Amino acid sequence: MRKSYRVKSEKAFGRVFNEGENKANRQFVIYTLKKDQPHFRVGISVGKRIGNAVTRNRVKRLIRQAVFELKPYLKPEMDFIVIARKPAAMMSQLEVKKSLIHVLNLAHVLTETPSAIIKSDSRSEHRE
Repeated sequence: MRKSYRVKSEKAFGRVFNEGENKANRQFVIYTLKKDQPHFRVGISVGKRIGNAVTRNRVKRLIRQAVFELKPYLKPEMDFIVIARKPAAMMSQLEVKKSLIHVLNLAHVLTETPSAIIKSDSRSEHRE
C-alpha cells in the first residue's frame, strides 16, 4: 500500500483518536474520522503487549494485506486506525480478514459487505 494511504504522523493519529468515533470487537479497535480527501488512509497500531517484534510485525502484515484486499469496499472519505488486541496474534490471514470485515462494518467504513470474498477464501482454505 502506498504511503499516501497511510496515517503516519503523531498529529494525524491524535486527530483521529480525539475527534473520531471508535468501534471494537475482541481482536481489533477501529477509530474513524470522516475527512474530505480523494482516498482513505489507514494507520496500524500493534502494542508491545501483543508479543515480541516478530509477532507484532506479522500482525501488521496481516492487517495490511486484509486492508489491501478490502480496498475496493472501503469508503474513500475516511481516515481510520486499526489497533490490534492480544487475540490477533494467534489468528490466520482469513481470520484477521473476517474480523476486520466485522469491525469495519460496525464502524460503517465499508461500502458493502464483501461476502463473496469470504466465501471464495474459505473454499480455497479447505483445498490446502
